[in-house]
Amino acid sequence: MKLTHKKIDDYNIELTVEVEADNFDKAIKTAVKTLAERVTVKGFRKGKIPQAVLEKHIGKDAIIDEAGEIVINNSSREALRMLNLTPVTELRPKIVTKEAGKDFVYTLTFTPYPKVTLGEYKNLDAEKIVEAVTDEQVAEQLEQMRGHHANLIEAAADDAVADGDFITLDYTGTIDGEKFTGGEAKDQPLEIGSHKFIGDFEEQLIGAKVGDERTVKVTFPDDYHAKDLAGKDAEFACKINSIKHRELPELNDEFAKKVSTFQTLDEYKADIRKNMEAAAERRAVEAQRQAVIDKAVANMTIDLPPVMIENRITQMIRELDANLQTQGMNLEQYMAFSGIDTDKLRDDYRESARKNVLTDILLENVADAEKISVNDQELNLEISMLAQMYRTPPKQLAKYLKDSGQLFTVADTIRRRKAMKFILDNMAGAVKADEAKPDEADKVDEVTTDTVTDKADKVDKTTKDS
Repeated sequence: MKLTHKKIDDYNIELTVEVEADNFDKAIKTAVKTLAERVTVKGFRKGKIPQAVLEKHIGKDAIIDEAGEIVINNSSREALRMLNLTPVTELRPKIVTKEAGKDFVYTLTFTPYPKVTLGEYKNLDAEKIVEAVTDEQVAEQLEQMRGHHANLIEAAADDAVADGDFITLDYTGTIDGEKFTGGEAKDQPLEIGSHKFIGDFEEQLIGAKVGDERTVKVTFPDDYHAKDLAGKDAEFACKINSIKHRELPELNDEFAKKVSTFQTLDEYKADIRKNMEAAAERRAVEAQRQAVIDKAVANMTIDLPPVMIENRITQMIRELDANLQTQGMNLEQYMAFSGIDTDKLRDDYRESARKNVLTDILLENVADAEKISVNDQELNLEISMLAQMYRTPPKQLAKYLKDSGQLFTVADTIRRRKAMKFILDNMAGAVKADEAKPDEADKVDEVTTDTVTDKADKVDKTTKDS
């Protein structure tokens, strides 16, 4: 097999593969056997159709095309291995020569995994900044708890709508005197001040009483999801059906007893502060660690192919869609509710996708540089944790991951996690965390059937980020 390759542009290459004539002729024979199993020819048993008969029945080109697919499937992976190239996009094959008795020549066009030069990733430092918890923040937390335990009481007959009230109303919207789709509702619940309705719709209802009718005037935002309404002025004829005030409990010892295990309000406030300070410490540590990883990424030299970012955005949107469906919503509904389209959604994800891709590339290359591998024990533990998450027996999940080829993906995830731990354990002034005790990991059920030691180093990256 003869290989040559050239750059098409900054990120894509064209690989030319020449397969010897005798190998192509062998592929033609294999193609004849394969097609003979699929085709029915009167007077011949399946699999026993001679090549000449098969050519007359389906055409010589069909056999040659099948042989070409066989050669491409068998040789493309080996060609990539020989040149140490890893595609990050699908391979786009194009046949150049496909004649029996001659070399079979084809090209593969794709974006290869970018060249990476690691910079400094050890002894990096970053300041840990712990934000002080103020009395105002504690008071705000207390107010939120009061709100959670508030009672809704019917307003008196002459009470008017006020900020924070819960109301129901009928409304009919018009634009230039014409009703529009989605602009009408009966007994619509609404919290005044929630800003769930556009513009100052809610504020214009303040002061109205039950039974009052008001005309609310608003302008739809220019980027409103319903394009036929975007930027247009609308009027809503509203009628208030009910008003409920939110009655907050008093802040005293009784409140503390009701919402916590403490006997006094002072004890409860002290616990709130303690928890907020612990959360501030966790955020500071996480921010410090992220800053170290960001520095390691910045020290790395790479020309990142845009397609890797686009692929990651697509993956993130798929994950968003899956999460939304668990909440009874789909992606289309979410975009409509948020007033965005697909292009805006992708733009919103672009920077975080870029950062995620660069971080993954950093961790993969650090794992290579530090010869970080994954052993059976670590893989078993990961599968057991995933099994708990998905409420599936570990052995069943392990079999599924193995059969579907995703076992290596799990191992690769562990390997990246270990690479991140390596960087953080070796940051300036770091105190290395104790490794998991062997007897703890030994408690994990054995769920794999093959050894996976060093398998992460052998993960097939042919479709990395594609």
